[in-house]
Amino acid sequence: MSDYTHILKKYWGHSDFRPLQLEIIEAVMAQKDCLALLPTGGGKSVCFQIPAMAMDGICLVVSPLIALMKDQVENLKNRGIHALAIYSGMSEREVIQAYKNAAYGNYKFLYLSPERLETALFLEYLPAIKPVLIAVDEAHCISQWGYDFRPPYLRIAALREHLPGVPVIALTASATPRVQKDICDNLKFSKGYAVFEQSFIRPNLSYSVFMPQAKQTKMLQVLTHVPGSAIIYCKSRKHTLQIAQMLQANGLQAHYYHAGLSSEERSQKQEEWKNNKVRIMVCTNAFGMGIDKPDVRVVLHYDMPDCLENYYQEAGRAGRDGKRAYAVLLHDYNEVQDLLFKTHIKYPDAEFLKELYIQLMNYLQVPAGMGDSLSYDFDLADFVEKYKLNAFTTSFGIQALAFLGFISFSDHLLKSATLEFTLRGRGLQDFEKMNPNLEPVIKGLLRSYEGILDYPVTIDERKLAGFIKIPREELITQLNLLQQYQVVSYKPSYAGQQIILLKNRVYSNDLFINTRFLLEQKQHYEHRVSGMSNYINNKVECRNKQIAAYFGDFKAVNCQICDNCINNSATGLAAGDLKILAEKILGLLRQEALPVTSLIQKLKPVKENHIWIVLNFLMAEEKITVDKNKQVSVK
Repeated sequence: MSDYTHILKKYWGHSDFRPLQLEIIEAVMAQKDCLALLPTGGGKSVCFQIPAMAMDGICLVVSPLIALMKDQVENLKNRGIHALAIYSGMSEREVIQAYKNAAYGNYKFLYLSPERLETALFLEYLPAIKPVLIAVDEAHCISQWGYDFRPPYLRIAALREHLPGVPVIALTASATPRVQKDICDNLKFSKGYAVFEQSFIRPNLSYSVFMPQAKQTKMLQVLTHVPGSAIIYCKSRKHTLQIAQMLQANGLQAHYYHAGLSSEERSQKQEEWKNNKVRIMVCTNAFGMGIDKPDVRVVLHYDMPDCLENYYQEAGRAGRDGKRAYAVLLHDYNEVQDLLFKTHIKYPDAEFLKELYIQLMNYLQVPAGMGDSLSYDFDLADFVEKYKLNAFTTSFGIQALAFLGFISFSDHLLKSATLEFTLRGRGLQDFEKMNPNLEPVIKGLLRSYEGILDYPVTIDERKLAGFIKIPREELITQLNLLQQYQVVSYKPSYAGQQIILLKNRVYSNDLFINTRFLLEQKQHYEHRVSGMSNYINNKVECRNKQIAAYFGDFKAVNCQICDNCINNSATGLAAGDLKILAEKILGLLRQEALPVTSLIQKLKPVKENHIWIVLNFLMAEEKITVDKNKQVSVK
């Protein structure tokens, strides 16, 4: 048994590695920079966690989401591995203590957001922390051509100047060839770096696409025929609640989940779903990243995703146990057009962005020439109301300002509650005697949190309420009362939005908007929408093969379990016959445009349903068009 297999067995309980895991681990141990492309549920974390366990030192893990960091740290702790995470909402004292633990304690992993890497505090402790490995999770976020580009990721490369010779491993589940190159370039991979790419085919996952007359009816039909745990993805928070209520009304156990819920609500819903107390999670894409639940039997998209990268990652949360699972996408006729229409809103013009930037700086009360690295809690609803703006266009405008490097925007910031006693000693004792109704809360705080009399500590309002045996709402009322009496300094937990300025406020005359960059982004977005549209409309090619080809994998074979494979098998139209018939149709149409009826007549004795299958295929491939009079012509 190798050292790596021994570590795998000891901490993870497995005797064998999954495909490519061992090769990736050996490359990292050879001090090579690596890009690992493994499907969702393919065991990406093990590829950097085991090398870190085998090395003498700590691994720095750059991760985009607080929930993802917390989940991985908790998983490591449950395996007896010491790990830390630093995220927004922690007090400065807590952050400093975490850095000291990373530098001088027996810790193997330190999880950070990319924004932390350039802070003075992090750079101050970095020489003492001495990372031996840097892992970049969700590495597609570093590419401006990726579906989830995050400008702060571009600053990760600067870390390498402080840590020469330390290997970097970048991990993602989905990246096109262009994005893969971007990841390696932007992370400044050294010569001889290695790229490991597992097949994008999920042989146990059956993909299907439907355009039903009633989505809710089709959804209920799928959930009735496929037993077991399920995820239903929706685009809006409002939809998650409505659909969950509809499922409950039909006797199905369902929770709804989105970024607007409190951290306590999200944690509770997530745990109940993971432990199979609730069968169905209806959610926005705020749910799923880092969720390790292998027995999900169906992932259903109630709304069409923006791109295949997103869809592949979300659908891939089904069937991680290797057993048969189903990825079902529902759509209606207008959804593709709606996505294309959004390009004008998603990528606004320079004049709109200049005006928005000025309004935003005024709203945040940032003086000209000031503000670099300052963070602000932000309320989009209040902002648009004050300036009489459209919420939809404003939201995309703020995202565009983030793309352009003016700001960093977090749409679901989570801050834990903090509390410190400002009244101590005899004064506190006298206050308890005069206010016996508040004594249980004071005693509960003192017994639950060491050091709370000396410095601010993070408190869990839900757990504290359980310890004192009162409702959470009543606890918060009492904590606010103690604040009013100046007994404590209390900052409640917060779930909302945050803006961080990445540079000082620019004077109006000096404000430059890179319109060329925005145009390139717009064109790439249109390309991604087109990829999603082709996937939906292509009723012939194997779904698994379509997805694999989108990511540059052209070696895939038919899965035999998607809707297209099953339908083509039923019609008796083989792949070779399809190509021959497609060439015949294109040959006829190159001579002249023809009505469908004439085309069918000319192709006799070919079956009419076979002709329609091939016509749909050619339309999805954008090789032909059919007008409203059913006249077919070559594009």
